[in-house]
Amino acid sequence: MTRLAFAAPLAISLQAQADERPNIIFFLVDDFGWIETSLPFGEETYPRNRRFHTPNMERLAKRGTMLTNAYACSLSTPTRTSLMTGMNSAHSHITSFSSLYKDIVPDAIGGHPGSTNENLGDIFAHPKWNYNALCPAQFDNEQDRKTYGLNNTTYATPLPQLLRDSGYHTIHVGKAHWAPAGTPGSNPYNMGFVVNIAGAQNGHPKSYLPEENFGNLPGKGDYGSVMNMSQYYDSGIHLTEAITLEALKTLDNPIRQKQPFFLYFAHYTNHTPIQRDDRFVQRYLDEGQDEGEARYASMVEGMDKSLGDVLDYIDNKGIADNTVIIFYSDNGPHSVGGEKGGEMHTQAMPLREGKGSVYEGGIRVPMMVAWPGKVAPDTRINTPVVVEDFFPSFCELAGINNPETVQTRDGQSFVKLVTDGSQYVAKAAKEGKIKNQKEANAFEIPAEVGGLDPERDLIFHYPHQLRFEDQDDIDFMTAMRRGDWKLVYRMHTGELELYNLREDLGERNNLAPKHKEMVKSMAKDLGDQLRKWDASMPTVRATGKTVPLPDEI
Repeated sequence: MTRLAFAAPLAISLQAQADERPNIIFFLVDDFGWIETSLPFGEETYPRNRRFHTPNMERLAKRGTMLTNAYACSLSTPTRTSLMTGMNSAHSHITSFSSLYKDIVPDAIGGHPGSTNENLGDIFAHPKWNYNALCPAQFDNEQDRKTYGLNNTTYATPLPQLLRDSGYHTIHVGKAHWAPAGTPGSNPYNMGFVVNIAGAQNGHPKSYLPEENFGNLPGKGDYGSVMNMSQYYDSGIHLTEAITLEALKTLDNPIRQKQPFFLYFAHYTNHTPIQRDDRFVQRYLDEGQDEGEARYASMVEGMDKSLGDVLDYIDNKGIADNTVIIFYSDNGPHSVGGEKGGEMHTQAMPLREGKGSVYEGGIRVPMMVAWPGKVAPDTRINTPVVVEDFFPSFCELAGINNPETVQTRDGQSFVKLVTDGSQYVAKAAKEGKIKNQKEANAFEIPAEVGGLDPERDLIFHYPHQLRFEDQDDIDFMTAMRRGDWKLVYRMHTGELELYNLREDLGERNNLAPKHKEMVKSMAKDLGDQLRKWDASMPTVRATGKTVPLPDEI
């Protein structure tokens, strides 16, 4: 049953502008760290930057602007559903990753025998959260609720439906991971996409290797396998390359029809399993990296090659001048476990921790925007942006003013920031006010120029236990950034920490004892916002009471 969420007049009026509106390519990478690229987003080139070769990221940066303080959620599904809804994950109550299957709560509360953090699971019980994740608003009716048996779900008007109704050709390629199998939200067609390549409920592929049929070997395939890519079985073509080839094919029709397109190109890489891309792995072995590190670096370079193929394609088709490309990652890098090689909990250094954590290593991600003639090339923007900002930004790019949605949205558009803001930066550099990378990373864009307040509050909420061990800096935490200052709340200990990110990027020097009034003020504002959103919090098993909010301890 198909239900269009919006009336035809909106689509008709906006289609009249279709030829003037830009194409949008959203290039989303999985589990990709701020530091895992030869393109340095920091004020200097760090040792880990030198472990990777990403020439096409460098190429894109020359064409546009780098956002050095871009943020995602700490895990996949919260980020991806925030992209679709414009809601903070604490507001949507989608605060952890969704399982493959409906009604399965995937977090690790409860521990297991021998785990180092099993006491946390003994102390806390699951929060009430929407583990069935996102469902398009058109399914919010008595009949479909009965058909699908949905509960613990967020109903929302999805971004691609708005874009489709306004005249965009909407294409999904790669990883979706908005909801479990058996729910409408797992299917990109229900979300407003007219084309879907390899997108479903799975949060990672069972395999990237064509000789393993991307996980679909006889007797071994399941909902975690990558679907509808059988033409590449036994081809020798790595999954990253295969979905790139398919992504570029999907663009031929809208280009021929002169219809603006929205390509949501969401790579599975660099999520586990860490499997070598044979095109690139030998370089890293020759450099002395261990097997796991070399495999991972080859996957990163495979992703970078894909980006280069996209850039080549739009150049060759003559559409680059009317195409916005946005590069982004869904969370920080996987920093635990042996597959990736190297020392645990160091993969995001100098940032602290990695995937799952509200410390910078888990949530600060690489982001770039290129739009010829609009975004100044070879610039850096340091105003913080966050995942819920993408929804209003894509709407603004598509000429959709004041979209009607069932959900209350939290984000603010960054279009003025990357256009007027980048031009402001370019002018300052030309005038000699920015002379090097360090100065570029400290340069501020006034709110009246970039449209976003550099001091606005950004909130990151993770009331869960991700794994069974080694999670002291990941489980049961929430955080708020305000300008250079960041407050971190450890729910399981009741501690409040305060860091100055300008002076202490690695969040090692807790300044809470020296700035008690600032801690009190930020904790109050964080608590008030979480209350407004009725944010999910774990409960204490012994008492049955909800864990206190940060201003209640």
